[in-house]
Amino acid sequence: MNQQFLEAISIFVFMYPAGMAIYWVSASLCYYLFMEGKLGQPTFQQMPKERVPMVSIMVPCYNEGDNLDEAIPYLLQLRYPNYELIFINDGSKDNTGEIIERWAKEDERIVALHQENQGKASALNHGLLVAKGEYVACIDGDAVLDFDAIDYMVQSLELNRTYGGVTGNPRVRNRSTILGRLQVSEFSSIIGLIKRAQSLMGTIFTVSGVCCLFRKDVMEEIGGWSTNMITEDIDVSWKIQTAGYNIMYEPRALCWVLMPERLYGLYKQRL
Repeated sequence: MNQQFLEAISIFVFMYPAGMAIYWVSASLCYYLFMEGKLGQPTFQQMPKERVPMVSIMVPCYNEGDNLDEAIPYLLQLRYPNYELIFINDGSKDNTGEIIERWAKEDERIVALHQENQGKASALNHGLLVAKGEYVACIDGDAVLDFDAIDYMVQSLELNRTYGGVTGNPRVRNRSTILGRLQVSEFSSIIGLIKRAQSLMGTIFTVSGVCCLFRKDVMEEIGGWSTNMITEDIDVSWKIQTAGYNIMYEPRALCWVLMPERLYGLYKQRL
């Protein structure tokens, strides 16, 4: 009996990932052929600013002093006509707060917030309190959005009100080591396959916390982000779905992020 049980476990351990890999590839191929790119191009850039839904892009920052001066200029060049940038300094120990304040003085679209170190979820809730947009987007402090990413994500939610959130397509932008290049394969291939496959079921399981957008009224309905959870992106995804809304994947909304290129950094991130 014990031998049969071990054999059954061994078969499951081998067959489950193999079966899921076949499903991911087949389902993502169906998504690519029959669903991807069918929404057409957004037209927000041709519309008067007052007719375009406002988006509040919230950027929680903790010790991002080395990255903000590179990332902020990209965010100020987004082609979406109506947005604000809310940077939340989560008790950084470096010069993050000073950089945010400097940029806020240079561009009126930038809002600078400061708080004691309480974590990403708390920072996002802080930003949600002052956000003026109909939609709220969330990106990391070292992220670089594609210039049309917001257009694609807003278009997804505007066309179907049963969706409470949409997640973009994160890509790795630092590829100077073997570890960095391995993560390119993970993000561009594996994660993309899984999210496309999940999309065939009408909703994806979880947003990518580095690049996502939500309807603000939905976020207020579910009480924002939970501050007692380790993974705020998984938690907020489940809260949205249990409230009766679906989540969409928009592969055209590209977001370039920095990933750990040393084993210790990768260990800390995955932990």
